[in-house]
Amino acid sequence: MKRTLLSLIFVSCLFPVASQAQPCYDRVKMNLERLNRGVVAIRSGEKVVVSWRTLSTDAVGEPFDVYRDGQKLNSQPLCQGGTFFVDETWSHTDAVYEVRGGGNNGTFTLRSDAPDGYIPVSLQKPEGGTTPDGRTYEYTANDASVADVDGDGEYEILLKWDPTNAHDNAHDGYTGPTIFDCYKMFNGQLLWRINLGINIRSGAHYVPFIFYDLDGDGQAEFIVRTSDGTRDGVGKVIGDSLADYRHQALADAKNPTPEHEWGKYNMQGRPMTGRILTGNEYITVFNGLTGAAMDTKPYIPERGNLSDWGDNYANRSDRFLAGVGYLDGWRASAFFSRGYYTRTVLAAWDWDGKELKPHWVFDTNADGLGKDGKPLSNYAGQGNHNLRVADVDGDGCDEIIYGSMAVDHDGQGLYTTGMGHGDAIHLMAFDPSSTELQIWDCHENRRDGSDFRNARTGEIIFQIPSKSDVGRAMAADIDPANPGVEMWSSDSHGIRTIKGEVRNEAKDPDDPQHQQHLKMKGRRLSINFGIWWDGDLLRELLDHETVSKYNWTERSVVDVVKFPGIQFNNGTKSNPCLAADILGDWREEVIARTPDSSELRIFVSPIPTDYRINCLMEDIPYRLSTVAQNVGYNQPSEPGFYLGPDNTVNPFLK
Repeated sequence: MKRTLLSLIFVSCLFPVASQAQPCYDRVKMNLERLNRGVVAIRSGEKVVVSWRTLSTDAVGEPFDVYRDGQKLNSQPLCQGGTFFVDETWSHTDAVYEVRGGGNNGTFTLRSDAPDGYIPVSLQKPEGGTTPDGRTYEYTANDASVADVDGDGEYEILLKWDPTNAHDNAHDGYTGPTIFDCYKMFNGQLLWRINLGINIRSGAHYVPFIFYDLDGDGQAEFIVRTSDGTRDGVGKVIGDSLADYRHQALADAKNPTPEHEWGKYNMQGRPMTGRILTGNEYITVFNGLTGAAMDTKPYIPERGNLSDWGDNYANRSDRFLAGVGYLDGWRASAFFSRGYYTRTVLAAWDWDGKELKPHWVFDTNADGLGKDGKPLSNYAGQGNHNLRVADVDGDGCDEIIYGSMAVDHDGQGLYTTGMGHGDAIHLMAFDPSSTELQIWDCHENRRDGSDFRNARTGEIIFQIPSKSDVGRAMAADIDPANPGVEMWSSDSHGIRTIKGEVRNEAKDPDDPQHQQHLKMKGRRLSINFGIWWDGDLLRELLDHETVSKYNWTERSVVDVVKFPGIQFNNGTKSNPCLAADILGDWREEVIARTPDSSELRIFVSPIPTDYRINCLMEDIPYRLSTVAQNVGYNQPSEPGFYLGPDNTVNPFLK
């Protein structure tokens, strides 16, 4: 039985103790970002809620004081409970809130006309355009990421603009170019704009991006796949500005074919219009503060013969993923990949401030064996639409969980389960009585269903086979009556425990696919994002602009808050631009766009919390999962330690 939340009311800091099989980073020698106090003040009705970060450098019970316009608001130092304060005397005027303590003070200016519950960030929406077949497109704010580009300890926002004609790899058609903006978080200043150009197709699988401090100088870089015609943040064009690699069926740009003829030309029955089948591909690192391209290298691997990737219309060859890992234990390396349905190649890169240099290349077409004794060819076809990064074997260096297989920090195959491709994956410490990391994964091969496995060895703990394409899976600690993290999927036959037992079985006979779904008193338990929002240690669920909570006694789902005036992205996948602990205390903020993409809104929890927990972005697996949240089908950020109301052995409480 889980301990009650009240028994943990004076938690100071949560981070795990070291052991052989859990993340074991040497933070002293690592190049890590240096965050400030992260103070934020949000209007909540007639009051103002103020929250701030607890940092790993703070002492247990670190005292804090809160000031408004130089006047101290708390009568006694705030030494216990959450880093959260409610100002009930705000007079609806401009006010500067300051938090002092820990040798790292911070301020936030609240405007008299501040909206209720969120920080607005005005956007400069790019102009749309027209493709060669005469069709127009506009732009929509899509995935976002955060990093510190100027070294002040405060995050900036990187925003990807998607054209409205973006395509999945399975579909033909022209797309507008993908555009990236960098904004200051609090005043909305546009620092730079980068246009990837017409030779990088737009869609969820084409442009994974990395926004992170790679050389350890305190200022983040932006790194992404580019091509001829990419224009950097200072107006410089990479490569040949006149190159156009887009496939045009039966026509050229000067003599367009009538609309009804477009797409008739195909190879083996597949339409090719607008696809990019040839041409130069690069990887470019941009200055995070100015957007200037600093170095460009040929992309690894080159596409080569398209058919070698499984088809000849650039579907499988143009499946890209990316991430960041501390592969040598101290330096952040970016890695980019190509392929996951068949051949898979990962290339790791180092940036020393002057030059991009290859770190290693992993290729399933290479000769040799993985560390599990299996041929590297067995590692092919195992990738997901996303990935996870963490030190899963306790050696102080990060491994890459690439769907159903893992690549060790040295670029060697670690293990493969052979269960193949999936759409969702979760990596964290599921079991509070163990320091091992585990993985909850789903598969679309209509055979392997969902599996729960040891992240270090790949050993299957339990599996739920399925004859369905299991396209969704979720994991979060939502039930305090059951030890550890709970799991469910679109065909898990209920909520599962870490032992594979069913906690809540529910069937929906009206489902047209005849799958087992979790329908509870007329509502489904969402299988999408998790979020820490309401102040306790259980995780809430985030889906379709709404935070909801599982009621374990009634076996129902109740709404906590529905965010006003915003719209989530990516259709039925329903993702925010970003959800992560970017401000204030340890709870997670939600960044989402307005329907017209004129503004981003950063929603901050107004609910008090009695828990004092280190900023989650200081936990390396959580930070790296936030970096990769934009990659493929977005997945929620997750820590490398157990965070929940259980505390049985190896307590992580200071």
